[in-house]
Amino acid sequence: MTNGLKSTTTLHNGVEMPWLGLGVFKVEDGQEVIQSVKAALKHGYISIDTAAVYKNEEGVGQAIKESGINREELFVTSKVWNDDQGYEATLKAFETSLTKLGLDYLDLYLIHWPGKDKYKETWKALEKLYKDGKIRAIGVSNFHVHHLQDLIEDAEIKPMVNQVEYHPHLAQKELHAYCKKEGIQLEAWSPLKQGQLLDEPVIKEIANQYGKSPAQVIIRWDLQNEVVTIPKSIKEHRIVENASVFDFELTKEDMARIDRLNKDERVGPNSDEFLF
Repeated sequence: MTNGLKSTTTLHNGVEMPWLGLGVFKVEDGQEVIQSVKAALKHGYISIDTAAVYKNEEGVGQAIKESGINREELFVTSKVWNDDQGYEATLKAFETSLTKLGLDYLDLYLIHWPGKDKYKETWKALEKLYKDGKIRAIGVSNFHVHHLQDLIEDAEIKPMVNQVEYHPHLAQKELHAYCKKEGIQLEAWSPLKQGQLLDEPVIKEIANQYGKSPAQVIIRWDLQNEVVTIPKSIKEHRIVENASVFDFELTKEDMARIDRLNKDERVGPNSDEFLF
């Protein structure tokens, strides 16, 4: 399935999306995010995930520009924030993100959270931007099964991606199965549970068996579960380490041991309670 940072999954509209990318949540705009993104690009990453609410799109755009890499080789994701939901507001928010990034188009644009009651209007705006060729793929983030069912009911275009909190303590089995059935690619944010999983005894034991770090084992578990993953780091050696996951494979037994760690425990908000 995956043999390097340029390995991709094919979304239901035929667009190729890298299995592994760099997330920049809580990475400060300016030098911090510029250095983080440039380090990732230098070491072979081609997928960068940002969002309007991260307030670092300008730095991400600057890093892309300074890297000298052809735009067509990269896969850039951003997201519309809750305050900008609604048809017209989303169209405007998209243009703002594009301007800040200094790009002509996005590879993927997501509704960041379902929010209260505007995601269908917001989706109509994403469909328009997609049809206009300004976005290569459109999707959602933090949508439960019931949100997806509700959205799909009235949508012209089915979401290509659903980016959610996903890690060994929150395996999202029902959601994962539903997304597979509907041809929606699941993507993991906070795959390491903000670092909390790095001391999990089972994961440490498995990591020792393979001569790998706990982070590498978790990322590998994601990939073998066919989940796109965007671990965040601002340290160059960690960015390199997180990508060194293509030279080993977890056995079925080890995958099952990690599966058994699930306890439906979140580190971020539940979108059914995050209503604004």
